[in-house]
Amino acid sequence: MLQPPRLRDPEWPGRLRALGADVAVVVAFGQILPQAVLDVPARGSINIHGSVLPRYRGAAPIQWAIIRGETVTGITTFQMDAGMDTGPVLLTAQTPIGPEETAGDLSERLARLGAEVMVDTLARLDTLTPTPQRHEAATLAPRLKKTDGALDWRRPARELVDLVRGCNPWPGATTPTPGGALTLWRARAVAATGVPGTLVAHERTLAVAAGEGALLPLEVQPESRRAVGWEEFLRGARLAAGQSLVS
Repeated sequence: MLQPPRLRDPEWPGRLRALGADVAVVVAFGQILPQAVLDVPARGSINIHGSVLPRYRGAAPIQWAIIRGETVTGITTFQMDAGMDTGPVLLTAQTPIGPEETAGDLSERLARLGAEVMVDTLARLDTLTPTPQRHEAATLAPRLKKTDGALDWRRPARELVDLVRGCNPWPGATTPTPGGALTLWRARAVAATGVPGTLVAHERTLAVAAGEGALLPLEVQPESRRAVGWEEFLRGARLAAGQSLVS
């Protein structure tokens, strides 16, 4: 296995050229390759991306598609250039996003789909016509930060559920509570009203009122403890309807 100490090592293109490769395949690589490296393979370098380009260019396309409420995503193979996910498209494949699917769930499914699309791309490379992307339609999916998972209870419950799904397994959707930070791993939106951040009755349990509707946590993780079901957390926290979850 060859691994350069730095991507821009001036000796690296020459070492790659000695391999005599016809094409390079780049998967889940979080840095922009220099043009000198991209130009080494005789037939160029091909990347596989977890969205239907030009939407969601960047490091976290799967997470941001879920966070922003998308119901369809997909896989794109494209010829790499010096930009970030800007090269001409070779093949795409679309797939629906399940209403309860997390970023982790979707990543596993897209990995399988992506392998199939890449094999198909390589098999058809002689006949595929690269199609330039519509750059004016591009959207960005930057690398997630821990602060991206902060729950703002003033937002609609549906948006908060999407944030919980998109931040699972990292960085987790979090809210402050009197007992410390609480991470929500799974949740669903329900019909209930109240002051945002306040616990409200819902059927036989409690939900958290949002700016529109309410969020019913299903799996949570108190700070420095294991993940538990919402009912178990409520019993331990001794919270009741009308109390604020966040203060």
